Amino acid sequence: MPKAVVLLSGGMDSAVTLYTAARENECYALSFDYGQKAERELDFASRIAKSAGARHIVVKIAMPWKGSALLDSKMRIPEHRLSKGNKIPSTYVPARNIIFLSFAVSCAEAVGADKVYIGAHQLDFSNYPDCRDTFFRSFQDAVNKGTKTGAEKHGVRIVTPIINMTKREIILAGIRLGVPFENTWSCYGQGKTPCGKCESCMLRAKGFRDAGLDDPLINKKRAKKRRQG
Repeated sequence: MPKAVVLLSGGMDSAVTLYTAARENECYALSFDYGQKAERELDFASRIAKSAGARHIVVKIAMPWKGSALLDSKMRIPEHRLSKGNKIPSTYVPARNIIFLSFAVSCAEAVGADKVYIGAHQLDFSNYPDCRDTFFRSFQDAVNKGTKTGAEKHGVRIVTPIINMTKREIILAGIRLGVPFENTWSCYGQGKTPCGKCESCMLRAKGFRDAGLDDPLINKKRAKKRRQG
């Protein structure tokens, strides 16, 4: 079976991407501990990797320059606000996907994988420039020209299976694949339960609403509160 490296944040987009990749590949799920406020996502990434039968690798890196509301304790994460027009929100992490993809391509070359999957999409998203198809095409060109496998004409391929899906479509695809969405974490915050106020929570809620489904993570948390109450 061919091998693939899948970037796994612990959110529902990367979970659907991992389950998509796992249908045809032996998967290495690659997550990053980079000082993000939502460190809980790493626990959820571990659960998703295990359920998908993927080997989970967590890489710890530092971004001491901060530059994002997801990293800097002095910056507040925007609430009750969806990105509009071409404005890039303060939750953008400078060059994050360039950094993550570079690690993933390095891993792929080392383990003999021929593909790197990333769950980026350019519909129902936060206007991040490194989540757009044009970026991935350019990055692919860099991989082809700047790696050993690329020089040998069999370079690692960057795969973006959900790039043109809405959140609704991503959720429905996940349902078909059997993704346990109750084990995914989308919130930007540091709480024990999703805040429901950040853009990521809002987009997730809209996706489930548009799909005509309840979010199993929210329902699970509510049921637990009722039992404890």
